[in-house]
Amino acid sequence: MNLSSEQVEAIKPKAGHYFGARVGAWLSGSRIGANQRGFTLVELIMTMVIIGILAAVVAPRFFDNNVFQSRGFADQVQASLRYAQKVAVAQRTTVCVRTTATEIGLYAAGCMAPLNVLTTQLCPTDGLEYQHKRCAPAGITITAGLGDLNFTALGSTPVQTIYRVSDYATPVTVEAETGYVHSP
Repeated sequence: MNLSSEQVEAIKPKAGHYFGARVGAWLSGSRIGANQRGFTLVELIMTMVIIGILAAVVAPRFFDNNVFQSRGFADQVQASLRYAQKVAVAQRTTVCVRTTATEIGLYAAGCMAPLNVLTTQLCPTDGLEYQHKRCAPAGITITAGLGDLNFTALGSTPVQTIYRVSDYATPVTVEAETGYVHSP
């Protein structure tokens, strides 16, 4: 707000009546001259430096899709393990979860035949249809918990197993004896 010196002198008595002594400090700090508009060069350069630092730090993390895909696949691993436990309890049979570096799948007792109660789905990594098999996106792997894990008819497992997905820090844990599937 630019005020001429005449306007400042005209406002001072009226504003002083309402606001007291503080009005003098406010009016003296106002920009009176016509050449005092906009930002200073120092303010513009500092703003550009801050924006540059933010762009260099935040942009690569924002556009990195691996983090989102790793989190999504870790959630799918956890959901598959929970589903295997629930199918074992509901069918009163042993359900095996077979895990490789790029996929997790459910199988019937003995870990040989796929479960017939599950629907088939297309795996994007090899283009084949599986019964409740989750395939990792390109570049994402399961780094821990590989092999077979059996859920008994009571939903329990003999050993604790920890599953880790690459580029995602939080593991998926299957507790021994209870079969409780969780990620801390």
